[in-house]
Amino acid sequence: MSTVTLKGNPVQVDGHFPASGEKAPAFSLVAKDLSDVSLATFAGKRKVLNIFPSVDTPTCATSVRRFNEKASQLDNAVVLCISADLPFAQARFCGAEGLDNVVTLSTLRGHEFLQNYGVAIASGPLAGLAARAVVVLDANDQVVHAEMVGEIANEPNYDAALKALG
Repeated sequence: MSTVTLKGNPVQVDGHFPASGEKAPAFSLVAKDLSDVSLATFAGKRKVLNIFPSVDTPTCATSVRRFNEKASQLDNAVVLCISADLPFAQARFCGAEGLDNVVTLSTLRGHEFLQNYGVAIASGPLAGLAARAVVVLDANDQVVHAEMVGEIANEPNYDAALKALG
């Protein structure tokens, strides 16, 4: 259990947030075509997990745009943008924005992801959604960078996440 803020107000976040050196927990989330996608789907690739509450908020939308821009420069890596948004909304947003360098995944049928990755907002107006975080995994699913953004309305440290890919 940890605490972050939303516009300065404390928000409780439940679950275990992975630390550098830990093995990433397995997951199954929903892709834009409504198929179930697991962490194993991306085996052998380096992964940036861009986790956020909803693509329908300005900061979340900005993070998807920024990682999409940076992802085109990555070698053997994939950016997974993970939120509670329905796959339809995620696809609509990326289509309207012309974003095709990121993979959107929904917690629609994967709520355990929130607890397993320590991003389950447990209090406040966003309860039930994911806190803003970035977790970077190497090709063997070891955590090489983990940032829980202290203020949900703030953007993550993009440079630190991308530098961790080495």
